[in-house]
Amino acid sequence: MHQEVATRMLDRLPVIRLQPTAVLQSRPSIGGGDAGLRQHYPQATQLWLEPDAQVRALLQQRLKRGFMQSVMDKLRGGAPTELVAEPPAGAAQLAWSNMELHAEADKPALMKGWQAGLAVEGCLMFSCLGPDSFIELRPIFAREGWGVPAPDWVDMHDLGDMLVHAGFADPVMDQEHLRLTWGSPEDLLRDLRALGGNLAPARVRGLRTKGWRARLLGALEALRGGDGRLSLSIELVYGHAFKPQPKVKVAATTEVSLEQMRAMVRGAGKH
Repeated sequence: MHQEVATRMLDRLPVIRLQPTAVLQSRPSIGGGDAGLRQHYPQATQLWLEPDAQVRALLQQRLKRGFMQSVMDKLRGGAPTELVAEPPAGAAQLAWSNMELHAEADKPALMKGWQAGLAVEGCLMFSCLGPDSFIELRPIFAREGWGVPAPDWVDMHDLGDMLVHAGFADPVMDQEHLRLTWGSPEDLLRDLRALGGNLAPARVRGLRTKGWRARLLGALEALRGGDGRLSLSIELVYGHAFKPQPKVKVAATTEVSLEQMRAMVRGAGKH
């Protein structure tokens, strides 16, 4: 599913008239858009942002295994890949996050990190789950007294407001709905487990039992439709926004750094 969403995001790239020299991929192990980004921007350095030390170590092993391929890519004029623990300040012209934001507890902090990693006039593109995702599970869990099956996903309009508070400008948000189907409850549970844990504060605490799992598998049969398959709906939220020119605070005496002046001059020349 993540690969499918990445493909849909890549289809939107032509509306962004950027030729970045560096692309900041936030948690690339989740995403699935790396190959497409390299195809779109073959000369751009790919900055893999992974704050988790254990995942970063796995990605480092992956880069080492692909060392000879990366050497060949450089000889052909391709760009390198760099693994970072935090966003390098102003290093990228495009920040990319696929299916990451909905699972982040501190969304404003994550957005501020993206903003810090972008150069002025750089663009952010992201996707995440929206409030209508897996809504068919909620009445089942409520009826059985099992708490809630998933967190309360954030509405796209609230995400747009968060972007503005994080320092982004001109956020554009949209969404679409998809339906996923499975042949058996076991297959459905396996895929949901692969998506990650339930971060909802109202979830039931403690360990589940084999008896509870059997009840759950039986309850999921209510999702079976006329075609004989179990189905769940998901809402995909897409967004993009830009990092604007820094605002100069007006006072009786205003000091402007040389770097700020250069950034303002570069921005003025683009309009």
